[in-house]
Amino acid sequence: MSESNAESRPDIKSSQLKEQPTAVVRETVPMNALRDFFSRAFGAVMGAVQQQHVQLAGPPFALYRGMPTDVVDVEAGFPLAAPFTPAGGGDTGVSAGSLPSGHAYEAMHIGPYEKLQQTYGAIQARMQADGVTPGEAMWEYYLSDPAAEPDPSKWKTLVVWPVA
Repeated sequence: MSESNAESRPDIKSSQLKEQPTAVVRETVPMNALRDFFSRAFGAVMGAVQQQHVQLAGPPFALYRGMPTDVVDVEAGFPLAAPFTPAGGGDTGVSAGSLPSGHAYEAMHIGPYEKLQQTYGAIQARMQADGVTPGEAMWEYYLSDPAAEPDPSKWKTLVVWPVA
């Protein structure tokens, strides 16, 4: 399989998810401001989680509700080993959340974030072929740190899209 072919046709897996507690910051954000939002949200969540000595259970993620337009309803944070209890009095914007259980499709996207739409399209085509309806929410686990890996062609993002 040629490299360009592999990029456009990700390996899509059907999986059964378990509910996962999270700590997140949720906002409605313009698409062009997502990078700043992620930086702020991941920092705030990391600080709040460390204060409570709750262990992270995976890489940072962003969950999107509904089809993105020029603004998105997004929550960004981390999966946790135990439920998070927001600290009283602190205005960090960090709240407890969870990633839902159920049937989902997953695909590893390798490349720049600007090309994630291709991976979403491939998952949507697979769902259509399998006769299932895409859920309203989907999320991305960011497995590469752009600060540590400056080459966007090597970035890895796991896309998870539950079935309705």
